[in-house]
Amino acid sequence: MNTVRVELDESLAALLHQTNQSAQDAAREMIVLELYRRGVISSGRAGEFLGRSRVDFIQYASHLGIPLFAATVDEWAAEKATIESL
Repeated sequence: MNTVRVELDESLAALLHQTNQSAQDAAREMIVLELYRRGVISSGRAGEFLGRSRVDFIQYASHLGIPLFAATVDEWAAEKATIESL
């Protein structure tokens, strides 16, 4: 495992302390959530990184406002047209 050093402003460190989560755990969670949100990793892989099942991770991410599906209006319209043509 690689070690990365991150410097935090005192006020940010104080806010992080209020979450009762270590800086290491918080950083890991935030990185994994952002990689998932960007579509870089799957929900299953994200769950593995955080020690959660895929379903638990999806529910957690959804609770934080990160949707399972992030399609544009045009993508949804194309999907609907495909389904209707079947």
